[in-house]
Amino acid sequence: MRGIVLATMMLGSLVLGSLAPAPVARAIDNGQFENVPPDVRAWFKSVIAPNGVPCCDVSDGHRTAYDVRNGTYWVPIEGRWMAVPERAIIRDRGNPVGEAVVWYVHHRGDIIISCFVPADAV
Repeated sequence: MRGIVLATMMLGSLVLGSLAPAPVARAIDNGQFENVPPDVRAWFKSVIAPNGVPCCDVSDGHRTAYDVRNGTYWVPIEGRWMAVPERAIIRDRGNPVGEAVVWYVHHRGDIIISCFVPADAV
């Protein structure tokens, strides 16, 4: 009987733990972006990937160098060059910073490029 009660309590704890919300990654602005002009800040907030997903904010975008190899954009992220997937390339939102910007996230040990705006985007 005692074993059944203990097993029930453990199962209940496991179920409750699985119902807890997963942590969400949020952009952090510790004041390093306070000198960003309002129009540039608004642009960062307005950029949307071709699949309709918002790229996020000024603190999520990374100004970057880039290369074009056989018609594909490549960007350096954390020390390695990565191909930019076509679904992430945004060519119709302009680019007020004059440098390429890449948005990416870490997911299950991989880096996923969610958005990329080339320096010459119009």
